[in-house]
Amino acid sequence: MSRRRPPALAGVVLGLLGLVLTLFAASPAVAASYRYWSFWDGANARWAYATQGPSTARPADGSVIGFRFSVSKDAAAEAAQPRAAADFAAVCADTAPAAGKKRVALVIDFGVPEDAPAGERLPQDAPRAVCAQVAPAGTAAEALAEVAKPLRYNASAMLCGISGFPRAGCGEPVADSGAGSAAATAPAASGTPAAQGPPPAAGDARDSGPSVGLVAGIAAIAALAAAGVLRSRRRRR
Repeated sequence: MSRRRPPALAGVVLGLLGLVLTLFAASPAVAASYRYWSFWDGANARWAYATQGPSTARPADGSVIGFRFSVSKDAAAEAAQPRAAADFAAVCADTAPAAGKKRVALVIDFGVPEDAPAGERLPQDAPRAVCAQVAPAGTAAEALAEVAKPLRYNASAMLCGISGFPRAGCGEPVADSGAGSAAATAPAASGTPAAQGPPPAAGDARDSGPSVGLVAGIAAIAALAAAGVLRSRRRRR
């Protein structure tokens, strides 16, 4: 007696499952690290990843803020923090209070040579710690502009360059290689990376794979087809 051919739906199920596996296999590796300036809040000699960008943050008088250029993960717990201590007294000791102004200590860390874009060198005076005096309502970006021009921003108002470094690029993805920022220490506390972290760059590998909606839709169709196969087999028994 010849064996009964499997229902046509079974072939559909196998085809859909094969398509799902093909999509995942063809999807490129996700770029996990980015080359960018991260922004930090300092308190009690410790650094915490800032929960908003420098253009909206308004540090109080006596605050410490930090900036670090590096190849880092786009996550607060894995980003490279400034290597100098968050010490307001040490940075602003020689800057006397002024009427109608607030003092903000800034620690600007240009990173390590391995993290610099190809063909660029770190500024000669890096890293640096400076005291800025701005209006009481001044933002972190305004304090930074007082002491570290020229600054460079992209169309999304993301900070791309401080004191002209780097000359080009802004939050571009970098393939993990285990070098450069691997020795960076983790921040003392986590924040919200989306508030200041790098946006997906054009051509980012994260945009070239199958979307979650597409895969979910295929999986749902496959599940319905499998249910149809089971019902068909039950009717034939």
